[in-house]
Amino acid sequence: MTTLSLPVLAHEIPRARKSAILGTYKRAPIQIVGGRGVELFGSDGREYLDFTSGIGVNALGYADAGIRDAIVAAAETGVLHSSNLYATEPGEQLAQRLVDSSFASSVFFCNSGAEANEGAFKFARRWARSIGGARKHEIVALRGGFHGRLFASLAATDRPEYRAPFRPLAPGISISERDLTDLENMLDSDTVAAVILEPVQGEGGVRVLDPRFLEGVRALTQEREIALIFDEVQCGLGRTGKLFAHEHSGVVPDMLTLAKPLAGGLPMGAVLLSEDIARTVQPGDHATTFGGGPFVASVALHVFDRLSDEGFLDQVEQNGAWLGERLADLAAGTPRIRAVRGVGYMWGIDVVEPAANTVARALDAGLLILSAGDYTLRLLPPLIASREELEAGLAILEGVVS
Repeated sequence: MTTLSLPVLAHEIPRARKSAILGTYKRAPIQIVGGRGVELFGSDGREYLDFTSGIGVNALGYADAGIRDAIVAAAETGVLHSSNLYATEPGEQLAQRLVDSSFASSVFFCNSGAEANEGAFKFARRWARSIGGARKHEIVALRGGFHGRLFASLAATDRPEYRAPFRPLAPGISISERDLTDLENMLDSDTVAAVILEPVQGEGGVRVLDPRFLEGVRALTQEREIALIFDEVQCGLGRTGKLFAHEHSGVVPDMLTLAKPLAGGLPMGAVLLSEDIARTVQPGDHATTFGGGPFVASVALHVFDRLSDEGFLDQVEQNGAWLGERLADLAAGTPRIRAVRGVGYMWGIDVVEPAANTVARALDAGLLILSAGDYTLRLLPPLIASREELEAGLAILEGVVS
């Protein structure tokens, strides 16, 4: 990649110095100081092609003029926060946009994907209690799913290394195999309140769930009066080439959780609720201080309008199909790739060596990619990435894999 003539910055942190930030991440040995389009700039003067999107957040890339203008306009109102004791026009407008674009009748705003999933669990239990009493409270998740790091969402996440240090986990939450027979055996209509799943599992290896499986889950949950929650925190809002990932299957959930790209990099999550569930939730059942505030909602309005544009989504879908073909060609040319899976701008690549090794080599070569398990690479380019930019990233990837 090319290099930039950036000055040595006064705030650059020498590698030998211990960061004051709690060490919950193994950070790459670079410091990001800027970005433009699909590229990030390091304090070392290097330019990096970004195929991570900030873990699926920066759908519109970096230094986007529209997001900048939305931020400035929102700041100029003088009201960054007002609490949810009062209504604000940006929050009302954004909620209506989401309702008009989906099955939902109501929206709950929060600050992150994990909070959205925890909120959905509470709403599911509130609804289930209204039809089945206190016994109907259990949540069932799927093998390979990832729903967050808070206690209830962690209990629904199938990553043993994340769960083990924090046992005992929240009770009443269990994990089923990705199999209709196993799931059917677990779905006791007297005790189960909800099933949660990702239509495309992200952290679990970028696994696109079969539409027939989703149809079977929907039929089971409807038959047994169990809420169906789709977690589209990573795969929603255009990432698959549809506004919502479940649109590929035609299966409609009772609740949908969103976050990552919703506010263009500002912290925002949302739970979309069907009318049946929404009507059971009462004032005081749940709350948030910051969720859906006027500043963040104003920016999210701009982002959502762009991500929901049909022409934009068509381009993501077409480029995503092309990207899948190119990745299949790449896999066919080397025994070091065992499988490729994905849709749109969300792809997983199974490799024969630890994924961390390839991620590190890609960084050295100027490409930022992710892992999704010990032996799976994950590509999440910004949705604005052109075919030429995707091709440039694939050329680097081919070199570091081979």
